[in-house]
Amino acid sequence: MIALCRFIAVACLAWQTATLALAQSSADSLDALSQFLKQTHSGRAQFTQVVTSPAKADQAPRRKTSSGTFEFQKPQQFRFAYQKPFVQTMVSDGQSLWLYDADLNQVTVRKQSQLLGQTPAAFVASSGDLKSLQAEFNLKAEPEAEGLQWVKATPKQADGALQSLRVGLKPVANSTTPPVLSVLEIVDGLGQTSRLSFQNFEVNPKLPNDTFQFKTPAGAQVIRP
Repeated sequence: MIALCRFIAVACLAWQTATLALAQSSADSLDALSQFLKQTHSGRAQFTQVVTSPAKADQAPRRKTSSGTFEFQKPQQFRFAYQKPFVQTMVSDGQSLWLYDADLNQVTVRKQSQLLGQTPAAFVASSGDLKSLQAEFNLKAEPEAEGLQWVKATPKQADGALQSLRVGLKPVANSTTPPVLSVLEIVDGLGQTSRLSFQNFEVNPKLPNDTFQFKTPAGAQVIRP
């Protein structure tokens, strides 16, 4: 009986310790996101994107890998420049969202206000703090994994193209430096998952004035849906 009591006491202590650690981890994740949003005003990085389609009957999930560079500057400006396997460019200038497909020599232009809340770039380029982000997303801290602090965001508008998003932030030893954006995982409305892994992320670089100005290539078809 004494041994059983000791076992129960140790088990309870272990459970309390694990619960406290999980609560602390969750708090740290939201704090890390808050610090990133407040202190990171611009950024530049290389990225690798792996897109995984939902598995079909008797078929393994299909995966496509691409890579390029990413730059952003608040408020609401960003540029994705895909270099492999195909050249594509997505630019937000604060008013319009431009998508250029080099193979088709075609540009699609949409009003940014209609789409930004449905894109993962909104998570990075638009919000200045947790409060403004929570106006668009429900936020949930998740346990640390892969050496990163994770927060899951679910759009409050369930009918959008974005089903959910997870952001992974890498803590920095220097307490005055904000966490570094490391991973964005996006699940779209069709159940397709995109994982963007960022390398060599630069915090608050001074970007050229024309970084977010899109110039339509000569002869390109422009479509305005």
